[in-house]
Amino acid sequence: MPLNCSTLGFRVPHLPGQQTKVPDTTKLTSTTYVGTCFPTTLRKKLHQNKSFHIVSQSKFNQNYSPYSPVMEDQREVVVSPAGQETYAQELDVAVRAVQMACSLCQNVPHTTSVLADWSVQVIVSWILCESFGCLNVSILAKEDVQSLSTADATGMLDTVVKTVNECLTEAPHFGIKGPERPLGSSDVLEAISHCNSTGGHIGRFWALGSVRGDPYSVSLALIDGGEVVLGVLGCPNYPMKKEWLAYQLRYHRILSKLAPATSESWDKGCVIYARKGSGKAWIQPLHQKNKLLTRPNSANSVQVSLIDNPGLATFCDPVEKSNSTHSFTAGLSHNHGLRKQPLRVYNTEKYVAIARGDAEIFMTFTRTGNKEKIWDHAAGVLIIQEAGGVVTDAGGSPLDFSKGMFIEGLDRGIIASAGAKLHEEIINAIDASWNSSNL
Repeated sequence: MPLNCSTLGFRVPHLPGQQTKVPDTTKLTSTTYVGTCFPTTLRKKLHQNKSFHIVSQSKFNQNYSPYSPVMEDQREVVVSPAGQETYAQELDVAVRAVQMACSLCQNVPHTTSVLADWSVQVIVSWILCESFGCLNVSILAKEDVQSLSTADATGMLDTVVKTVNECLTEAPHFGIKGPERPLGSSDVLEAISHCNSTGGHIGRFWALGSVRGDPYSVSLALIDGGEVVLGVLGCPNYPMKKEWLAYQLRYHRILSKLAPATSESWDKGCVIYARKGSGKAWIQPLHQKNKLLTRPNSANSVQVSLIDNPGLATFCDPVEKSNSTHSFTAGLSHNHGLRKQPLRVYNTEKYVAIARGDAEIFMTFTRTGNKEKIWDHAAGVLIIQEAGGVVTDAGGSPLDFSKGMFIEGLDRGIIASAGAKLHEEIINAIDASWNSSNL
């Protein structure tokens, strides 16, 4: 499914051999600010003109302006018939936003990961608001505007403003128009003010998650009427080439010695995405600095593994030492004849591993008193499902994303498998082993 946005001057090509029009990008520069940010006059302009039909039609039949100041290059606008490829425009914008957020994360020191959290929320919120109008954007995320607007947070706010503006100078390389002037503190606070959704089953909202630390990742999902309708995951440290997975956690250290980070062979990082009902998931490399995101054939479809024998399946083993799944997974593997070495991955990467067929099973169990937050799972669940996999709780029930911030009613934990037959066997194995475990 090629990404297609009505406000783009071109289709983003993804299918090998697909004929495409490549825009004239000679005039793009990383230091030119064009468009506007959040002024009242812009909001009025965005909502006064209702004559244009966007690519996708939500349940609310929203129409958007014929001009979105976010998208770069307006010379060859491609418009799809109304109702075709539902949520296609939203997905296109979401992929670009996550690509840009991942780029930002790589430039923020790991010791200041809270800075990355704030900055990611600003970047994503700003892009969504500029694309669809501020009144149409509601985001459920970790941080809220009150935390950053206090007197004690003045230093952090200034740093966020600086970080975000540095990132926005690269916007043209992502097919996005940056603001015509650098954002100020009030603009940043306004962007974060849209991260005030409480979720639920009525209306639509975005769920934005970011995982701190060395394996920083970004997840973005659109939830409409309590159902996840699109999901995007950005994993800056997950390799595009499967052969690098054989080196497990030594991948980055080995690759950095073989080639500099600016080399074409530097194959670090990916963005994976899917749209509900499409029956496909797509993966593309992380955007390389000083190159355009819209490279021909930059994305490939992925699907889950065809392995349905637990004895031949590969488990995803979490790297985090605090994760309670280690001992239970090891015991389950031993008792049920799983012989393959587990694939060690960080947090969100487990969803990529299953969807791409790098592994067949992962299990995440919730400690007593803790609850899983929807922004950590919504995007990944949809991606695995569209790639042909199955995700449920440990009792075999679908995950419910319609109850607010948390996944309510979760039976023990979250289980993902490469197919229905394998999933049923794993669920049965969990039930058989559960009472003897310490979880």
